[in-house]
Amino acid sequence: MSKYKLWDALAEAKNYKWVDLTLSLNNDSPYWTGIPDGSVELGKTCFDWGNEMLDCLIQTFKFPGQFGTHIDFPGHFIKGKDLSEKYGVNDLVFPLVVIDITEKVKQNIHYAVTVDDIKEYEKKYGNIPDGAFVALRTDWSKKWPDMEAISGTDADGNDNFPGWSLEALQYIYEERNAAANGHETLDTDASVIAEAAGDLICERYVLGKGKIQVEMLTNLDQVAEAGAVVIVSYPRFEGATGLPARVWAITE
Repeated sequence: MSKYKLWDALAEAKNYKWVDLTLSLNNDSPYWTGIPDGSVELGKTCFDWGNEMLDCLIQTFKFPGQFGTHIDFPGHFIKGKDLSEKYGVNDLVFPLVVIDITEKVKQNIHYAVTVDDIKEYEKKYGNIPDGAFVALRTDWSKKWPDMEAISGTDADGNDNFPGWSLEALQYIYEERNAAANGHETLDTDASVIAEAAGDLICERYVLGKGKIQVEMLTNLDQVAEAGAVVIVSYPRFEGATGLPARVWAITE
């Protein structure tokens, strides 16, 4: 051991498993159909090798805020609510809770997690801790990067995928004081809930509560359901309603 506690803590942390929960992005990666064509242009050269001023390569990156694995801020759905600059580094590290509903999704792709599902989790692992990031595991990210499969597009052009229920979100935020939630799907709401409401009522609830969420997570099958820590990072842009995020877990 050294005399530097944080260095020792990092060395100890490196003995755990570090899992990237982020989808890889390129110019062919899909995004929501409501975003105009041409909104993605990654890695375009703006300063090339061989330049007399300085021999190096510089690129530009153009993308929507809601692209790939991304964080949503309250102002995404609620006018006047907090945007990206309101969150500091202390706000982006959480105890990680993973609610696994994969078996139920195999039986019903429209499945929306219930309060009972969460209470079953708590019987096994204990109550969701204060300030937790609650992630919903569906293994839906295995469909990436096929946008039709991710959307569950049927012959009539309708979306079909699992997700959150409003009651489950109310439970984790109002009964358990979670800090954030995440999921592998395009939207917070299970598609049947959004269709019935004519709106993304679950996402609107989360952001209306002043909470943050991360969409299109991946690799939740590699993380312990309880006991892990998750870190969410994103470029320090001001005024963003959402941004592609790099998210990783440290797990036993």
